[in-house]
Amino acid sequence: MYWFEGPLAAFDTETTGVDVERDRMVSAALVVQSSPGAVARVTRWLVSPGVPIPAEATAVHGLTEEHLQRHGRWPSPVVEEAARALAALCAARTPLVVMNAPFDLTLLDRELRRHRASSLAGYLGGASLCVIDPRVLDKHLDPYRKGRRTLTDLCAHYGVELTGAHDAAADAVASLDLVRALGRRFAPRLEQLSAAELHSLQAVWHAGQARGLQAWFARNGSPEQVDPAWPLRPQLPTAA
Repeated sequence: MYWFEGPLAAFDTETTGVDVERDRMVSAALVVQSSPGAVARVTRWLVSPGVPIPAEATAVHGLTEEHLQRHGRWPSPVVEEAARALAALCAARTPLVVMNAPFDLTLLDRELRRHRASSLAGYLGGASLCVIDPRVLDKHLDPYRKGRRTLTDLCAHYGVELTGAHDAAADAVASLDLVRALGRRFAPRLEQLSAAELHSLQAVWHAGQARGLQAWFARNGSPEQVDPAWPLRPQLPTAA
């Protein structure tokens, strides 16, 4: 059985913004599916982050500060539950699908450091992450295709249904289906690889993609920096 036909899990978050070092999680979802077409097990978390929710963030995911204060849980137990769930999947060697993994996994790591004085690696123990990132895969397998490569765009391109974009559970389900579709579309190039081998290759591919994007920014006079780390960005050094 090829890795894309077997058990997969997917993780997604919604947040207060796009800065993994400063922004906070407001919702998360973990989806586990044993095989294509099987009923997925979905775990959802709603978080009251204890900080203001910017209007532009609410415009994306629809979660208001009032709603989160009323229905969300405190971050500490949520991020621990999420980390323990991911650790159990890693221990079982279930590949974890994360669209744009350096964002969601780094954000979870920083929330664990903030609220649990720990890290994602600390919860994983000796287990290794095995991540499948559809964004990295698509860029590597079809590098010259024009157009945007958001989750919505990729789902449209590969014929994957995405209902309720920017809902963590909906995005996680779509990401998982997207990876299966990518696997089938590019089976001659992917079917001989194990998920662990593909994880290692994606780190190399992402670094190359980051260097290319950094060069593009430099040519266009942009000061924006692109982090080549994947699937988790290293912690920034603490200022003296």
